[in-house]
Amino acid sequence: MDNTTGAGDTGGTQDTELQIWPQAVCRFAYTLNNSQPVRCTWISDQPLFYTDFDEVEEDDFLLDDPVLQALERDIADLREKANAYDKIAKDFEISETAKMDLFCLDAQSICAPAVSSSEDKLESLFSMIKDSRLASQYLSFAQLNNIELRLSNQVMDAAYDRESRLILVREDMDLVDQTLLAARELRRMYQHRHGAGLHPLALHPDFAVLVNRAQTADLAVSMVRVAWELQLAGHKDVWARIEHSPTADLGRAFAREAITDFRSIQNGTAARTIFESWFLSERCRKADRLLIQQMLADYQGYSFSDNIEASRVIAIDLIKALGSMPFGQNYTESVVSQIMVDPIFTDVRDRSNANFLWFIKFERSFAEAEKEVSTKKEAKKQAKAQILEFPQRKITQSSVARAVVKGNGQVVELSRVGQD
Repeated sequence: MDNTTGAGDTGGTQDTELQIWPQAVCRFAYTLNNSQPVRCTWISDQPLFYTDFDEVEEDDFLLDDPVLQALERDIADLREKANAYDKIAKDFEISETAKMDLFCLDAQSICAPAVSSSEDKLESLFSMIKDSRLASQYLSFAQLNNIELRLSNQVMDAAYDRESRLILVREDMDLVDQTLLAARELRRMYQHRHGAGLHPLALHPDFAVLVNRAQTADLAVSMVRVAWELQLAGHKDVWARIEHSPTADLGRAFAREAITDFRSIQNGTAARTIFESWFLSERCRKADRLLIQQMLADYQGYSFSDNIEASRVIAIDLIKALGSMPFGQNYTESVVSQIMVDPIFTDVRDRSNANFLWFIKFERSFAEAEKEVSTKKEAKKQAKAQILEFPQRKITQSSVARAVVKGNGQVVELSRVGQD
């Protein structure tokens, strides 16, 4: 490993001088937790120093830090919640053979002719929705407002048509996906009917991004909560769909709170956990990209887009309205002030989206400045002098005098204008 050189008789009692240096091809391997994640790494040509004493005073000082103590308590609570959910999550594990069976079933369903009718599928969907308390409340609210739920292959997955008063769910999907998508669109309908469905482009671009994120995150909250209620009712396959889908992080965040304290479902703590987890993920990037594309295609302008203060007030009311539920507490009302200023909720973290958003705001401000300059130019072109119309004066009879010129002269009337 090392080259050494010595001076004198190495076998005697004389002191031996050794020179040690690393070779060019030398490596040091290491392991972590009884496993070797890498083969080797460079250490450096500098010697390694080890202390023979422990800095006890500094460690004690760090342990007394209240910030670290609070962090340790939070980590302990999170570990307790994670361990509690891990015991339940074992029931939703899917083996590799089960995945292959699902592929075979999908292939058979594609090739096989349709057996059940649309009426039977719709009846099964209604039966599944009614097993969830939240979804059944949404469905009852839709029926009170004459909004109909139908199955149709004219949509990609599911859609809420405001003008036709219809909620359309794709017919050729399995029952679990239809249930989750129906819960999402029923929540969208609930947003619209409670004043929280205003299009984000009606606001200033900064607040439009925030409102669009909040509306999308609220839809995910309802989907996860409906899936949890259905698994409590015995429909384990619905929660398994959440567990093995891209929304697994949101489902686990909700389940950890619900298992630790069941009251968190009613007081809004569990729903707020999903809401915050959505903002901490990369889902913001996709939602911002879709909204910014609509902003770039906008050529008409909207009502509140130029008034920043009005947009801020409307955004606060919208976020408060988003947290309302058919039962239970409002999960956004207590934190709406934090949502409006916290960078986690407001900042556009993707560089390309931030650049496009800056361009949109610059274009609007430039258009406003250009409009103001043109208005000033038109005002300068107007006449600078102003013609004043004076009142007419009347001539009285007594003020007229005649002067007679003798000879070949001319009679001239001298009049004195008198004012009334």
